Amino acid sequence: MYTTLLTNLENGILTITINCPDKLNALNKDVFNDLDAVMDEVYNNNEIKSAVITGAGNKAFVAGADIAEFSAFTSEEGMVLSKRGQDVFFKIEKSPKPVIAAVNGFALGGGCELAMACHFRICSDNAKFGQPEVNLGLIPGYGGTQRLTKLIGKGKSMELHMTAQIIDAQEAYRLNLVNHITTADALMDKAKELLLTIQSKAPLAISKIIECINIADLNDSAFTNGESGYDREAKAFGNCFSTSDMKEGTTAFIEKRKANFTGK
Repeated sequence: MYTTLLTNLENGILTITINCPDKLNALNKDVFNDLDAVMDEVYNNNEIKSAVITGAGNKAFVAGADIAEFSAFTSEEGMVLSKRGQDVFFKIEKSPKPVIAAVNGFALGGGCELAMACHFRICSDNAKFGQPEVNLGLIPGYGGTQRLTKLIGKGKSMELHMTAQIIDAQEAYRLNLVNHITTADALMDKAKELLLTIQSKAPLAISKIIECINIADLNDSAFTNGESGYDREAKAFGNCFSTSDMKEGTTAFIEKRKANFTGK
């Protein structure tokens, strides 16, 4: 079904593996097309409850973009490429179902941007992160200047972008770029453990959490449409009261039993 991805659905978790290890899973047109299509599957397939994105092999999550593909582009073609990448990554970020990145090695340039588009990140202890585009006379084009700044703060984002410094897993954890570090062998088990925990919660409430946290930065017009994040939270909170899951969750709490959520 996909030319650059491997997918596996088990226990409601769709594992999406970028499968171009000979190019260190570099992002190119085909990868973007496949990521776009697989996110449609995540959105629309009711059997999928959550997803994890990782890279094939033990060297790279995504080592960057396929530079040879765009090295001769004009300004206009470069802008179109940037918008295409941003649109695909927005689709990941806005997914109503949790999508996490399991970073197994290099996450550089577009790879770091892909990881940051996921709802949160875990990584193996050999992971490396960075936005080294300035070494090519470029800047990040898929949202890196925006997401890295939101995640680690303006000053450190400025430094990493302008020096092209590559940071290791421990520094990424210290900067709150990743939530957990594991060994390479334990990475996918940890990702699935986290997603199974999330899947045990009310699905509609989870989707509202994603929606509201995404607009916590009120300057992001891609999410706010002029609406206050607090207004959106109040509306989403109220909407939860009309769901069967809310009735089940509160009843289960009162009855001191485990809730059986149905996503309705």
